[in-house]
Amino acid sequence: MAVITIRNLDDQVKTRLRVRAASHNRSMEEEARIILSEALEDSARGTKGLGSLIHSRFAAEGGVELVIPKRNQRQRKRETME
Repeated sequence: MAVITIRNLDDQVKTRLRVRAASHNRSMEEEARIILSEALEDSARGTKGLGSLIHSRFAAEGGVELVIPKRNQRQRKRETME
C-alpha cells in the first residue's frame, strides 16, 4: 500500500476530520482514506449530463408536460448534385 503525507493542512480541517472520525468510531487516518475513496468513486462514475442535472433539479416539482405541435410542412426532398 502507498503512503501519503498531507502538508499545510488547515487546523480547522484537521479538527473537523478528527471530530468526524470520532463520530464514526474511526481513526483520523481511516476516515481520511474513506473520504478519499468515496470522492474518487463518485468521480469515476462520471458526472451527469446537463439534461440529467436539469431533470433531477425539476423532478421534485412534478415536471412539465410539453405540447409538441404537429408539423405542417412535408419533408422536403433532398436535391442531388449531378
